[in-house]
Amino acid sequence: MLHQMMARIKEIATGRVIINSFIRGAVITACVAGIAACKSKPKAEDQPPPTSDAGNQTPKIDETPMSFDLQGSDSGKIDGLQTINFDYDKSSLTGDAKRKAQGNAQWIKGHKGVNVQIEGHCDARGSIEYNLALGERRAQSVKSYLVSLGVDASQVSVISYGKEKPISHGESEADYAKNRRANFVPLNR
Repeated sequence: MLHQMMARIKEIATGRVIINSFIRGAVITACVAGIAACKSKPKAEDQPPPTSDAGNQTPKIDETPMSFDLQGSDSGKIDGLQTINFDYDKSSLTGDAKRKAQGNAQWIKGHKGVNVQIEGHCDARGSIEYNLALGERRAQSVKSYLVSLGVDASQVSVISYGKEKPISHGESEADYAKNRRANFVPLNR
């Protein structure tokens, strides 16, 4: 009986070795296949379009560094672009705002190779959601006025930051008034 049990244990152990060898071989085969798949030839859509000998080349991305301050009109360093301010809880343009927008329209029309993003901003009062919507209305109001002055609509985009990017961090009415604005940020086309 002991002899039979020893024989059975030997069979089971041998079977485990065979199964373990089989599993090990299968895992190695799967890894090799995975590595081989990673080294496959690149697909046609991954290749850049061919250029012809006739001089027709694919368009290149303009990598010229911008000569404008990244803060836009808020920086006060871009001659011809001014930040437009708004009254409390309003998106309509005042007379002063329209005058500044007219100057900005001339600047934009004179810089055809530049897109301008109009950022709508609010003061710290009100909810995040309300101020994002108000900032959007402010930016859209300015864009609409610029387009009415002859600015190409495709040259102007809008974004709202609501109360998330104040330029003045105080809590006085003067600080709040500075933050209710439309900032003009030039972007390469």
